[in-house]
Amino acid sequence: MGLTKTEIFTEEQNRLATLLKALAHPARIAILQQIINANACICGDLSAELGLAQATISQHLKELKNAGLIQGTIEGVSVCYCINPTTWAILKNELSGFLNTAGPGNSCC
Repeated sequence: MGLTKTEIFTEEQNRLATLLKALAHPARIAILQQIINANACICGDLSAELGLAQATISQHLKELKNAGLIQGTIEGVSVCYCINPTTWAILKNELSGFLNTAGPGNSCC
């Protein structure tokens, strides 16, 4: 399989694909749920709550941060993560728009 020719797609299509790719793992969904449920930045160890190794958690946090879904700040020797509200709003808007393009009346089969 060849490389994806991202330049032939719109900026919105590429951005939504990047965000959805970052969400496409159950561990990342669980991490986001922990951050959202905490209603604050998470500075502690997520591995105890999720039952995953710290190295695994770190890799998933890196993917979420690279996609812009979370943001981190350094506090002493730890990094605290929280939802990036700007990217979260973009995701909600673009995903909602995408999902609303086809309704139940647009059935072809």
